[in-house]
Amino acid sequence: MTKSHSEIMAGLSLGKSTAYAEQYDPSLLQPVPRTLGRSSLGLDDTDALPFIGEDIWHGYELSWLNAKGKPMVALATFVVPVTSANLIESKSFKLYLNSFNQSRFADLRQVYQALQRDLSACAGSMVRVTLHNVNEIMVFQPTWIPGHCIDDLDINIDSYQYNPDLLQLADKPGMIDEKVHSHLLKSNCLITSQPDWASIYVHYRGPAIDHAALLRYFISFRSHNEFHEQCIERIFLDIWQRCKPEYLLVYARYTRRGGLDINPVRASASYQLPNLRLSRQ
Repeated sequence: MTKSHSEIMAGLSLGKSTAYAEQYDPSLLQPVPRTLGRSSLGLDDTDALPFIGEDIWHGYELSWLNAKGKPMVALATFVVPVTSANLIESKSFKLYLNSFNQSRFADLRQVYQALQRDLSACAGSMVRVTLHNVNEIMVFQPTWIPGHCIDDLDINIDSYQYNPDLLQLADKPGMIDEKVHSHLLKSNCLITSQPDWASIYVHYRGPAIDHAALLRYFISFRSHNEFHEQCIERIFLDIWQRCKPEYLLVYARYTRRGGLDINPVRASASYQLPNLRLSRQ
């Protein structure tokens, strides 16, 4: 980590006691350069990324005052492109959204415009914002994850340290098209070491991946400290480089914290995401 990166990390709100703003304040948002995590993956910021994707956030605690001072509430979806210069630090995102609570906005459009403007400025790229009425229950209805769940495999685990060498191919000839998932992914916040829980979905075409090896690999993140988005990029690259599929999509659904959940997706080519929402979210 370079000195500049160390200074960036030291300046984040994470792990520090922070007062809640009484009024709308976009300066609360804190960008984290994506190069911070990608440099450790051997990705130079001048190189073309080996994946496409986005970070899909959902906000459950968005509230503001209308022109007459009446409280309003909504749910929100925020989509940050993987090509943005920065990811948005999660605690600062929470503090920023809370700053809307006692602030008056003329109408819903003004709220939308503020969110899109501020988040795009922080990310360094256009962030898509969608506001949902709290009665739109189908948007947030729990669903099943497609494909085979590998969690019921009866395997021994003797290490909980990140280890990409655990990945291996199955002893099966030919190429397959397979969708698998696990609910056992856990990593820890890079700053606070608080646990981050997730379900992970993998769709690939190529040589068959050994399921027991893949599950052991996911479990090896249990003591690993890294931001959500960085973990998923690491998982994508490990599978891509070691298993050499023709196509790969990795999609994680993290449980919410502070009224936000983060759902990064990385893929080798164009993709169509399954409509996912999990009971733990």
